[in-house]
Amino acid sequence: MRFQNEAEAVTYIFRSMRKLRGIQRGYDEQTRDIGPTRRLLMAHNLLDTQREYAVVTGSKGKGSTTVITSKLLQHLGHQVGTITSPHLVSWRERIRVNGRAIPEPDFLRLLDSFAPEIDAIEETLGEQKYFSPQGIFLAIALRWFDENNVKAAVLEVGRGGRFDDISVVPNKLSLFTPIMLEHPDYLGPTIERIAWHKAGIIKPYSYAYSVPQSPEVLNVLQTEAEHIGAEFNWIAERDMAEYVGTDEDGIRIDLGRYGIATLSLMGRYQIANASLAIIAAGNMHGRLRGVHHGSDEYITAIRAGLSDVTWPGRCQKLQDHPAVYLDGAINAESAELLVESVRENLTSPVVSIIAVPNDKDYKGVYAALGKVSQSLILTETERNPILHWLPELEAVADAQLYNNDVRYIKTLAAAVDEAKSRVGKTGTILIVGTQSIVADATVLWGKSYEAI
Repeated sequence: MRFQNEAEAVTYIFRSMRKLRGIQRGYDEQTRDIGPTRRLLMAHNLLDTQREYAVVTGSKGKGSTTVITSKLLQHLGHQVGTITSPHLVSWRERIRVNGRAIPEPDFLRLLDSFAPEIDAIEETLGEQKYFSPQGIFLAIALRWFDENNVKAAVLEVGRGGRFDDISVVPNKLSLFTPIMLEHPDYLGPTIERIAWHKAGIIKPYSYAYSVPQSPEVLNVLQTEAEHIGAEFNWIAERDMAEYVGTDEDGIRIDLGRYGIATLSLMGRYQIANASLAIIAAGNMHGRLRGVHHGSDEYITAIRAGLSDVTWPGRCQKLQDHPAVYLDGAINAESAELLVESVRENLTSPVVSIIAVPNDKDYKGVYAALGKVSQSLILTETERNPILHWLPELEAVADAQLYNNDVRYIKTLAAAVDEAKSRVGKTGTILIVGTQSIVADATVLWGKSYEAI
């Protein structure tokens, strides 16, 4: 066996990409090449399986929509594979079957089986080309799906879509969560150009569904679908599920013909993701054997699936007494949505622990949480070495524009200890920031998400 552990495997997977570290890269259409991934998949016949695929893209909510759709399909009786990114603790979390991460021995075994072909392909690549790590993860996932008789797979795009390795699968369904201005250095400077990248996941004569979007985005998606003969539908605001209230297990939503159900995720922003997932699961299920679409059994399965979703780090309650909530907000809009979702449950005093890198909207997060917090504690993480943080004095000065009581504590564990001393047993702690701080909190609380 060439690889002895996950760390060795991941080092190998990123080997090709590391040679471009420090080199300025341009737009995805100029720098990304899915050719190596396609060659690897075709060499191992990984695109020939008769399997239903849905591909999910957008600017936020992709992962949530992926796992909700997968859970609904699982409750409808299907063996379901998923690819999501990023992960929290283990890279293996990106590849799951029925919610369970691929075991490490199988991850290493499958990578070992692909390594000779990967090596051969890498030798043909020029200095400015690399073998995408996402393509290697995709190959491992598809073989793992084959070995586990997966008949339906829901795959989350990493960035963009048209030049993303996930786009090589023959998906009959494309799903679009809210599309906003993001990654302009890689996707382009306008919302229309970003939507064009996202629209690239649509396949000829397939189906595409979208949550409500701006007119500019909808026009791009519709134009792409019409050009290649795909059927495009967008969910009108009046057809979205509606918020009813909260309970201990999440939020209650009105699903129309499905009645009032519990979604086991606390964020109100998950309502749009659930609305899209319900339609997606129905579309895929219609091409698979199973319970009749309009039957009571089908409705029961949908409701059960919604109440059985686990997606850590998204408005997640870690404990009571004091209440601790965890969320991966890194901009003003996502932080405000978090506040809206937990406002009814906030008990004073509220202390927010914030870890947002210097290339994200840290001021927007400071502003949103500063309004509902008695104090802010700024922190950072060493989990991801590519993240960069504001100098302590600068970060504190920026945060003090939105809250008078600001401290900087370098490690999350120390920040949590300080927050607990301030809120006692009856207050609230919000831990908010980059995915790496979410992972740190996951480890600190001893949580495991090998199965979700």
